[in-house]
Amino acid sequence: HVQLQAYGGGLVQTGGSLRLSCAASGRTFSRYAIGWFRQAPGKERDLVARISGNGVSTYYVDSVKGRFFISRDNAKNAMYLQMNNLKPEDTAVYYCAAGQYGGGLRDYDYWGQGTLVTVSS
Repeated sequence: HVQLQAYGGGLVQTGGSLRLSCAASGRTFSRYAIGWFRQAPGKERDLVARISGNGVSTYYVDSVKGRFFISRDNAKNAMYLQMNNLKPEDTAVYYCAAGQYGGGLRDYDYWGQGTLVTVSS
């Protein structure tokens, strides 16, 4: 069983940066792939980036490639999403999740509570 807590969101201007963090509990944390999802008002929750359990494999949706970077530190039971050159369309609640290395909501069994990122124009 894994419990997740996401934090680090906030208000930032267009072009700015934020680093989201997700703290995890549980001894088997390294077994799980980690995904960062986001949900904008009135829209579905979609995958932004994911990273495999050992940190070797990563995936990004096209809209964030070259701007967002996902990483994890299994020794600290932590994972991160570095977001650079933020745009207003990045505004959403961001969630971290643990599960299989997949692209859908059903691939992830454990979810953090979400942290709000607002990008002002």
